[in-house]
Amino acid sequence: MNADKSACSLGVDSQYVELAVEVFAMLADATRVRIVLALRDGEMAVGALADLLGKSPAAVSQHLAKMRLARMVSTRQDGTRVMYRLENEHARQLVADAIFQAEHALGGTPAHHRVEQESA
Repeated sequence: MNADKSACSLGVDSQYVELAVEVFAMLADATRVRIVLALRDGEMAVGALADLLGKSPAAVSQHLAKMRLARMVSTRQDGTRVMYRLENEHARQLVADAIFQAEHALGGTPAHHRVEQESA
């Protein structure tokens, strides 16, 4: 298998490196990480997200607006409510990988490896 690294933009000279840094900056906020976790299984309205996160609807709405501008989330109108969902699976995967990396930082066998070992 001879994969072309330039085709998937993973080379060190990729034109997307600076944009990737902006994605990491967007996710460098605990509320936004929690929003991604909350939306990983489907869409939610601002009020439901605010209740789940223990934040004010105004604060959650501001985070969602930034995430929407970054194209991490998208919306759909449902009557008078605006429903938010992850734009694609990549933000969900980034957050999952970051949490898995954090588990490694604690030492020992991380929970995500114990689950893999139990199912083998």
